Amino acid sequence: MLIAVRVDRVTLDAHTNRFVVILKDDVSSRWLPIVVGNTEAQAIALQLENVSPPRPLTHDLIKNLLESMEARVARIVVNDLRENTYYASISLKTNGTNTEIDARPSDAIALALRMHAPIFVSEDVMEKASVSDKDSEAEGENVLPEPVDDLERLELDMQKAISDERYEDAARLRDEIKELKDKQESQ
Repeated sequence: MLIAVRVDRVTLDAHTNRFVVILKDDVSSRWLPIVVGNTEAQAIALQLENVSPPRPLTHDLIKNLLESMEARVARIVVNDLRENTYYASISLKTNGTNTEIDARPSDAIALALRMHAPIFVSEDVMEKASVSDKDSEAEGENVLPEPVDDLERLELDMQKAISDERYEDAARLRDEIKELKDKQESQ
C-alpha cells in the first residue's frame, strides 16, 4: 500500500550538521525524516519557497528535458529502506508508455516538486522509519515525566528529539525502541 505524503520542510539537524527532508503523512499524523545532501536540500528548499534561480539547476534541467519530450512525472515513490539507505522510483508517462526509473529519494522529491507530481511512501517504509506526531508532545505540554524503565526513557528521549527538530536522533531512537521491544517480545 502507498501512503500519500507532502514535503513538510527541509531543516538542518544542528547536532549532525546534515540536512533532513521531512515527509508528512497528514492522514495518520506520521512524518518520515530523510537525510539529504546540501545540493538536494537547496533544490528542494528553493522549490518550496517558489524561488527561481537565475540559471537552471540540475532538477530544473531534467524538468525542462522531460517537458520538451512531452513526458510527465506521474508520481514518485519512496519504496525501500535497506541498511539505512532509502530508495525511490520515478514513474514517467511518455506517449502512453509508463516507465519506472530508480532514483535517490532526494532527487525524486526535487523533481516531483518541480513537475507537481504526487509523492508516496510505501507502507513498509513508513512502518520501519516514520515517527508519529502524537508521540511528540504530552497533552501539548513540554514537561515530560520521569522515565520508569529503559523503554520509557527512550520514548521520552525520542519525543524530546522530535520537539527539538533533531530528526536524525529521533530516527535513531525509534530504531533503538523497536530493537528493545523486539527483544522484550522474544523473551
